[in-house]
Amino acid sequence: MKTITATITICLLFFVQLAAQTIIAGRVSVEEGEPAIGANVYLRGTFSGTNTDAEGRFRFTCTPADSLWLIASYIGYQSQEITLLHPKDSLWLDISLQAEANELQQVVITAGSFEAGDEKKAVMLRPLDIVTTGGSNGDIVAALNTLPGTQSNAEDGRIFVRGGDAHETQTFIDGLRVPNPYTSNVPDLPVRGRFSPFMFKGTSFSTGGYSAAYGQALSSALVLETKDLPDASVTSLSLMSVGLGAAHTERWENSSLSASVDYTNLGPYNGLVPQRIDWEDPVTAQGAQVGFRQKFENGGLLKAQATGQWSGFSMRYPQPDNPAEHSLLKLQNDNYYGSATYRQLIQEKWRIDAGMAVGHDTEGITQNFRLQRDNQMLQGRAMATRYYDNGWNLKLGTEWIHTHFDEDYQEAENQFVTRLRDDYLAAFAESEGYLGEHWALRAGLRSEYQRLSGSHRLSPRLSLARKAGENSQFSFAYGHFYQRPQEEWLRYTQEVQPERAVHYLLNYQYQKNGRSLRLEAYYKSYHELLRFPAGQPWLADNSGRGYARGVDLFYRDNESIKYVDFWISYSFLDTEREYRDFPQAATPGFAARHNLSVVYKHWIHGLQTSVGATYTLGSPRPYDDPNTPVFNDQRTAAFQDLSINFSHLTELFGHFTILHVSVSNVPGFKQSFGERFSDQPDANGRFTSAAIRPPAPRFFFVGLFGSMGDGQTFGN
Repeated sequence: MKTITATITICLLFFVQLAAQTIIAGRVSVEEGEPAIGANVYLRGTFSGTNTDAEGRFRFTCTPADSLWLIASYIGYQSQEITLLHPKDSLWLDISLQAEANELQQVVITAGSFEAGDEKKAVMLRPLDIVTTGGSNGDIVAALNTLPGTQSNAEDGRIFVRGGDAHETQTFIDGLRVPNPYTSNVPDLPVRGRFSPFMFKGTSFSTGGYSAAYGQALSSALVLETKDLPDASVTSLSLMSVGLGAAHTERWENSSLSASVDYTNLGPYNGLVPQRIDWEDPVTAQGAQVGFRQKFENGGLLKAQATGQWSGFSMRYPQPDNPAEHSLLKLQNDNYYGSATYRQLIQEKWRIDAGMAVGHDTEGITQNFRLQRDNQMLQGRAMATRYYDNGWNLKLGTEWIHTHFDEDYQEAENQFVTRLRDDYLAAFAESEGYLGEHWALRAGLRSEYQRLSGSHRLSPRLSLARKAGENSQFSFAYGHFYQRPQEEWLRYTQEVQPERAVHYLLNYQYQKNGRSLRLEAYYKSYHELLRFPAGQPWLADNSGRGYARGVDLFYRDNESIKYVDFWISYSFLDTEREYRDFPQAATPGFAARHNLSVVYKHWIHGLQTSVGATYTLGSPRPYDDPNTPVFNDQRTAAFQDLSINFSHLTELFGHFTILHVSVSNVPGFKQSFGERFSDQPDANGRFTSAAIRPPAPRFFFVGLFGSMGDGQTFGN
């Protein structure tokens, strides 16, 4: 729950902070003054931009700066770049584009990627969409799970992509990997993402075929880029049904410093809403975050941030040897993450990006046993991008990650100790640009070395797009992706090699007048998966294999109904794996064959109120009953959820304030996620079991959020 505070508070500030930004507006025309409809207008090196309307007009906001480079491009016409020196609070620009017979079409690589930013024409979601989605409760992961290619695993909470397990999706912030992006929890209780979506100005969610700039992810990469200098100084306070929080940002001319604290305690909430869980000490969490930004005279930008989160609880939890019986379980988690990055544009031809990150996560669990984990990471990364006048660019980069994993397990007189030390080295090269009038190409190669296994691998990546019409295009992606096995298996043997997946994607996309249609077919083959005889993980080798294939559909419309925005996403998945201790090829328990999400948002202008609803449907998933001779022959119930939210904007004591209310599973659908079985048979030779159910039929959230700062009152 702890990210709810920061997420919704910053979401509120988004509306009022627009007043502190530079407004860039104007008109783009072509021959004889005709409007350039749908022209792409954006600022180089930022996520600020938009497309022109039916009159060729455009309007967007950006962070004030000493100088900006605005680019206007339109299919069949020569792009124009305009240098804006010391831009004022608002600018009006009349831009005329000249036709050029050899001008390249505006083709964008879209296969396998959902962008949330304003720089690219192929955008499907904006950053604000991520936190205004019903049922997400400010969790970026929950919002992304409404996109095609993801799976409904409400009892887990993490991102599962196209037949891939949750650990096959990696999170990157400013190019640096986040080792523990989710809160800590126990099986069958959902986790949350640790970070607020509005920390970021850009979000790229890959469902496959992602760039060579990122590695160690078999299925997906979630790439997040933090904001630059904030718009203004502001203080915010929040009071919620699950806790409270406070934050302050101080903005100077070329630097800023921000700090926030939050506190979560589910005790009062659990006292009001009956729970299926027997809590001894309900979840409590504290968090603190600090961020610093410094812009230099040479145009360089330094960004540094650090977070600390401390959480814990105790509860009566099913025993491993008999899930029908419960005993006291305690969990304590401390998580720290910090990063610093520097970027600079040199003579408009080169961009340098460099950064370092550290992560430290400790977790202690006791329940008739004692488990203590300590996970540490140190990372360095550098990348240089060369921009060419013909529209091509070249990226060259390298990264290094050093990890420590320590685990101590003690049960009765048995004790197991794990000490893993590893270094990961990678180098990559990638180029992107245009081929002819209707084609775009991105090609890359990544080299990876893992010291623990002594393995060296090469990963080719290729994406190709072709313009199919004024508002549509096809896109294709292919690539090899490697990932080191998880520590829970490496504790038994370090001889195993990285697992491999090969992606093939074909994408069609159409966008016009506020309507977007996206259709994507894919095939993913798995090789060198970890596999071992049942109960003998120390005999693991890389003989496992599998596949995932399917079709994803996405449609969004914010034009047909006034003040209404909605999207529909559907995924069909066919997947099987022969890995770990599976006796045969089978569909993993996290994979549903059909997934459907419908997201609806309605702005009631006269009442300054937003209402939203999200409906989610997931078909039954397989699970194994060890009491039957057939593997994975049982099925969970179909998953359904209808969540609603309500936000009212107003003033309280002269300051901008919002009341936010959300409720999940409004109709009270019966949700069940199969059964948990004992790890050993009883005296009668049967494995006992207990049903896996959510902690409560519904989740209710009420919050009051206010902000005060430089002219930030409602109506300004």
